[in-house]
Amino acid sequence: MNIWEFIEGKLSSSIDVMLLYVLESKGSSPGRRGFKMAVAADNDFSGTIGGGIMEHKFVEMAKARLKGNTDTSGIYKQIHDKSSAYDQSGMICSGEQTIFLYQIKPGEATHIRSLIKSLSLNRNGTLQLKNTGILFSEKKPQQDFYFELEGESDFLMLEKTGYKNQLHIIGGGHCSLALARLMCEMDFYITVYEERNGLNTIEQNIYAHEKKILSTYSELSNFLEPGDNVYVVIMTFGYRSDDIALKALLGKQFKYLGVLGSKKKMEKMFADYRLENIDEKLFSNIHSPVGVQIKSQTTAEIAVSIAAEIIAVKNKDQ
Repeated sequence: MNIWEFIEGKLSSSIDVMLLYVLESKGSSPGRRGFKMAVAADNDFSGTIGGGIMEHKFVEMAKARLKGNTDTSGIYKQIHDKSSAYDQSGMICSGEQTIFLYQIKPGEATHIRSLIKSLSLNRNGTLQLKNTGILFSEKKPQQDFYFELEGESDFLMLEKTGYKNQLHIIGGGHCSLALARLMCEMDFYITVYEERNGLNTIEQNIYAHEKKILSTYSELSNFLEPGDNVYVVIMTFGYRSDDIALKALLGKQFKYLGVLGSKKKMEKMFADYRLENIDEKLFSNIHSPVGVQIKSQTTAEIAVSIAAEIIAVKNKDQ
């Protein structure tokens, strides 16, 4: 939201401002699709399109065009390889990215204010970018990004605004608090669920967007919807409550489902499920022991290991 608040503030002060937006990225490009920054005519700027010499070059380009009041819009392909015969970015990290430079029109301030309001309410919407301008709609798109290039300069980019992923943390103890603290820096809407009223770690958790107190973890099936952008970590206070929580969610398709617990504990749980004739397909893909195995000792280390595994799953196909 900082980028859009920056832009809205400059427009309100009658200061020209340019948007730099990464439309597409391939390989090891440091600027990933959706990265954005804004450069104002008073030399102020916010955000990033990947950093390094390439970003410096585009910031200076934006400043010069704003100062010269020249045609400021355009699409620029950047190849991060000095052996490339054309479109060299000046970086050697390999990969490439396509950047859109666009001077915001004063009349587009209404769309930007609507976008800021949507973000402040943690809602999803659609940002539409075309070579002709910016639009915002409160309608939620079917995918996070859609990009289509039509010729050399015409294109359509649709981005789902707001949080693109949901993280449900089942249990509100110390590990839950540490995980929420770490994941709040990323693109996840975080909800924490707990059975115990008045738990101090729930009260201390200022990082989750929502905190829900349930009468029993069996109610989870009423709250968690399946989805390719839904991540679930079960970390309640004991074996019995973990079991209740997991059984409430079996059969729902999530992008990630993990259970905190020792290997021995989880082997017993799954052995019990087999004795209960629960279809093994329902729990064969559960991440357990949860997290990247780094011999975690503290709650902070456990949070790091789980966050790393979630990120690895999220970015697997990118």
